[in-house]
Amino acid sequence: MDKKKIAIVFGTRPEAIKMAPVILELNKQSKEYTTLVIVSAQHREMLDQVLDVFSIRPDFDMDIMKKNQTLSDITSDILKGIESIFLDEKPDMVLVHGDTTTSFAAALAAYYHQIPIGHVEAGLRTYDKYFPFPEEANRQLIDTLTDLFFVPTEMTKANLLNEGKDEHKISVTGNTVIDAIHYTKESNTRHSSLDLMNDSPDQKWILLTMHRRENHGQPMQHVFEAINAITEKHKNVSVLMPVHLSPIVQAMANELLGDRDRIHLVEPLEVDVFHQVISKAYMVLTDSGGLQEEAPALDVPVLVLRDKTERPEGLEAGTLKVIGTEKDNVIYAVNELLVDTELYLKMSKAVNPYGDGLASSRIIKEITKYFEE
Repeated sequence: MDKKKIAIVFGTRPEAIKMAPVILELNKQSKEYTTLVIVSAQHREMLDQVLDVFSIRPDFDMDIMKKNQTLSDITSDILKGIESIFLDEKPDMVLVHGDTTTSFAAALAAYYHQIPIGHVEAGLRTYDKYFPFPEEANRQLIDTLTDLFFVPTEMTKANLLNEGKDEHKISVTGNTVIDAIHYTKESNTRHSSLDLMNDSPDQKWILLTMHRRENHGQPMQHVFEAINAITEKHKNVSVLMPVHLSPIVQAMANELLGDRDRIHLVEPLEVDVFHQVISKAYMVLTDSGGLQEEAPALDVPVLVLRDKTERPEGLEAGTLKVIGTEKDNVIYAVNELLVDTELYLKMSKAVNPYGDGLASSRIIKEITKYFEE
């Protein structure tokens, strides 16, 4: 096989965490592959944190981030910006991840130039195009264009088969976020958030993250009101919330959770610190996708602040529970985990369905097989 050039395109913090192990694995095979790392910087500061932790330097930084940009801005800026890179560099394959607007635009550009597309974390579905928005539509559109599907589980493979995708193009690899945790868990990085948790070992720490567009407004308000009620009732409960850089999230978090006893709002955390924080948490409340995979790998139960999840494997395994955003439902679900030891142990000890930390090497093997056929 001639040496192949693989372009890896991403733009957000979660994508970077999950694509970093793939890049590191490709770099180990430098005789077979040249890696071309392209970032859109859809998330600027949060993306840079991850790149630093994994010592990854992009070959191209499109730096599209601008104030109050719309989804149309992101899509069009990436589509036009990446075209010249593809024309100059002529990659043999483009790898995208998941469901971001960066991934969709990059996949569309690759399709326009007839470059094979590999989709890492393919096949996730809620089958509601507005939930999560715009992620559900993005991932379905990407999978319409994809040549190689790297799916995390048998359930995600089944989704693609039900949609008529070619089984020979689908590989069950596990989720690369588990690979990332294997990398970051050895970190000795210190941080004030870790010191805070270490200084209060008698507290049951809740890690809270919330940022999705569909949760802006009333849903977020209801959850934050629930958090206030929980900490008022349980004096042994503290909350740590790394606040997303979205101005909407920042404003609401500061208004409803700021200056509250035992509720600590902090800046977004570096991924190695974040994984240490998860491991010290008693439970996780989140509307994130990745945390539904990361926390169970560290034996921490997850309560999902959404009405649907595209990760039913976690529901089936018992590592997570979908609780929505209604105030009373959040209070009930958190209280249940705080007082019911049997339920807590059942969730925390459930087997994580998302893999063994070898997803990246499986992905590279499938890419090699593709080019050898």
